[in-house]
Amino acid sequence: MMQISRKDKEKIIESIRNGRIDGADISFPNLIDDIIMKMNRKGLIKELTKAFKDKRKKNKHIPMEIILALSIAAKMKIKTSLTDIPYAITDAELLSELGWNIWDTERDIKKGLLEEGTIRNIVKKYEAEELIKAYNKYVQEIVLQKEGIEPNIHILDCTKVEVETSNENYEKSELIKIDGEIKRGYKLGSLRGLLDNSGIIEEIVFGSIKTHDLELCKDLILKSKVLKEGDILINDRGFISREIINKLKKERKVDVYVPAKKNMDIYKQAVEIAKGEGKWHKHPTKSRKEQEIQLIKDVGMFWQSDKPNEDVKINACVVYDKKKKEYFVFLTTDTKKTAKQIIKTYELRPEIEEDYRQIKEFWKLEDFKSTKYNFILFHIVMLLIGYMYFQIYKNTEEGQKYAKKSLPVAIKKYVCKKEKKVIIYRGRYFAIFNFLEFIKLYSSCSEEIQSLLDPILALV
Repeated sequence: MMQISRKDKEKIIESIRNGRIDGADISFPNLIDDIIMKMNRKGLIKELTKAFKDKRKKNKHIPMEIILALSIAAKMKIKTSLTDIPYAITDAELLSELGWNIWDTERDIKKGLLEEGTIRNIVKKYEAEELIKAYNKYVQEIVLQKEGIEPNIHILDCTKVEVETSNENYEKSELIKIDGEIKRGYKLGSLRGLLDNSGIIEEIVFGSIKTHDLELCKDLILKSKVLKEGDILINDRGFISREIINKLKKERKVDVYVPAKKNMDIYKQAVEIAKGEGKWHKHPTKSRKEQEIQLIKDVGMFWQSDKPNEDVKINACVVYDKKKKEYFVFLTTDTKKTAKQIIKTYELRPEIEEDYRQIKEFWKLEDFKSTKYNFILFHIVMLLIGYMYFQIYKNTEEGQKYAKKSLPVAIKKYVCKKEKKVIIYRGRYFAIFNFLEFIKLYSSCSEEIQSLLDPILALV
């Protein structure tokens, strides 16, 4: 049976001296547990239930925040199945840090803290839309506020979330043809806020793979709470809309940076003006030696809405690639910026593409073990929270050494500086001992009691 325990060192020492021990474990620290522990000390773990409501009506003896922490840790350890979640945290010190501990009187704690069916029954109680709203609320109303994070540069993008094409059982999945190839799946839209050493996905939307990027993200763009007066929003070509640019600038005082498509009049006119004026400057990025840039002002007249008198002003940075003989045009409503500032700002956009690459390749975003829509969203949301925890950790003093590294690389570089800990259970109590402390306690015990403690030493 599962035994819930609370910390009481004096009772455990007394139990050891009396030769009464029910269970024991060794704590072997690792980077993921360090990150979860750091988030707990920041108060972010206990706040999970403010966004993800505990919808259980019974069997609530295991705190909901612990179940969520286990789910997040599982994603960080690339354990994608629900059956993996109970085994995600077995570090005794971390479990006690979470303010709660559990052990099984019939089996080793390393066999997991709860059954897979417990997780499955919990996930069933959530609608997919609830999970998306819970993620957005947790990030915006808890994490950003608690951490005092207020990004002023945001990147908007979408990525396709693909599943097996031949499997029609994936709920709400649809087929689409891309470059002649049939793909099945969904689409994830996200708004990424820039931090000092990383970025945080502040808001998400989820829908059909058939949905156009702009349609999927329109409400996010116009209503997001994280976009504030004076902020910058960087888009790609999939979000070109004169109407939305006007609204963001006039109603929300948010400046937009977006590349022009080559078939647009504003692209053609900006290039022609740049050719005529010929005021080229070298590209500020050293790796782009073959490119030069030029600021072209007041090109908004070449891209009009249905109400031209209400259109906001737009400037352009024209980029000429001398080697490829090709022009690129980047537009912005931030008319006080130079060509160098415009291009340097837009070059931040690939950061969100790197996010998508990492969460797909390393974090296994598309590795779904269920075809149910709410289970798919549960996997995505827990994974994104884990990804966010890693980004926040990289902005801490102890995490700065991983600032430019992906999680797999960081794990390889991880060097444990903490000593091993020993956790002893007796009845409804447990205690944690430094290893040296445990050895001293062991040496002071009789041979009979030492024989009971020998299996613990054998774990080292």
